[in-house]
Amino acid sequence: MLLVRNAVHAALFLIVNFFCLAVFYLLLDAPFLFAVQIVVYAGAIMVLFLFVIMLLGVDSGVPVRERLLIQRPLAFVLAAAFVVELFLAIRAGVGFATRAPDVFAANDGGNTQAVAKVLFTQYFFPFEVTSVLLLVAAIAAMVLAHRKAPTVTQAEIDAAAGKLEAGEMPVYGAGGAP
Repeated sequence: MLLVRNAVHAALFLIVNFFCLAVFYLLLDAPFLFAVQIVVYAGAIMVLFLFVIMLLGVDSGVPVRERLLIQRPLAFVLAAAFVVELFLAIRAGVGFATRAPDVFAANDGGNTQAVAKVLFTQYFFPFEVTSVLLLVAAIAAMVLAHRKAPTVTQAEIDAAAGKLEAGEMPVYGAGGAP
């Protein structure tokens, strides 16, 4: 994802990254986080990212150059530090406990059921208001992004026809060649 120059391809690789993270949640026996990761992040958030990327027209001919020259070396240093930290955490055995502590007894019915109960009882109204606001924002973004097709005047059509008759413009046949 970090080495791709095309922004759309980087966003698609980020979706793959989100799916890998969802699989990790599934392996850790967290089905609710697995579903949320796929539906919310890989689905809704990344569709929004791709929509904004395509709305801004990133594929235009504007050359992209780094403005912060220190950014790339700093990213490599931080990535190396993360790899070292991950190695040390795995070596120390962090996250490999054999038995969960008893504090999780509050969710006897399961984590998914506990979150659903709270979400659809206490927080039902804010949940629905948020969904309506996101829907309105998506419709507004589509209305603002709508571009009208360029209109062609009769004078431009006549000028193009005159150039065709004069032989100044190539005529493409059925084979696609002039």
